[in-house]
Amino acid sequence: MKKPSMPKIPAIPKIDFRALAEDFKALDPKDIGTWPVLPRATVLLGLFAALLVGGWWLDWKAQIEDLDAKRQQEAKFKDEYLDKKRQAVNLEEHRKQLADIDKSFGALLKQLPNKAEMEALLIDINQAGLGRGLQFELFKPGKETTKDFYAELPITLKITGSYHDLGAFAADVAKLSRIVSLTNVAVAPDKGALLKMDATAMTYRYLDEEELAAQRRAKAAQDKAKGAKK
Repeated sequence: MKKPSMPKIPAIPKIDFRALAEDFKALDPKDIGTWPVLPRATVLLGLFAALLVGGWWLDWKAQIEDLDAKRQQEAKFKDEYLDKKRQAVNLEEHRKQLADIDKSFGALLKQLPNKAEMEALLIDINQAGLGRGLQFELFKPGKETTKDFYAELPITLKITGSYHDLGAFAADVAKLSRIVSLTNVAVAPDKGALLKMDATAMTYRYLDEEELAAQRRAKAAQDKAKGAKK
């Protein structure tokens, strides 16, 4: 059997651009209606392409850029919406966590003495050393430094005693109901089996309402002065 022959694809007619150019030379630009079909079609296609390019450059380009900006803004708003939705769904959990944080913060704040209790705290530190048989060569409170809601008071210590007693004193200070930290600790040999310890006991207290109000007034005045300079 003979195989069926494939249908022949008609050949694409070749465009004679040279002849087309010659046709354009012979055309009357004042009487386009008398032009042959091919020149008229070529001119129409050129005008259509020019309109597309002009429209894109003069109008569509700005619209496309604005559309891209709106799409980016839409994505941003969508992310913000999803974030707020997650927060709304977990609102009760966040409130519970905030309550736990407030409770923990209150418990820590109670470990800070107020101004009236600072003297008792200094006595407790001194008694902790004397109770271990240590000899204080220096017990000197330094200058108080105010922070956001609390104040720091460094106490310079120079103490002489045995290694065991010095270690027990440090442990006793750590067990005080108020927060006290020993910093800048330096230990050196002294007479016999004794050691001499230089350290700074850092104590803390919370600011009362009057001190906080004064601090806020000072900050407001400072911010106002900075704004006036600008």
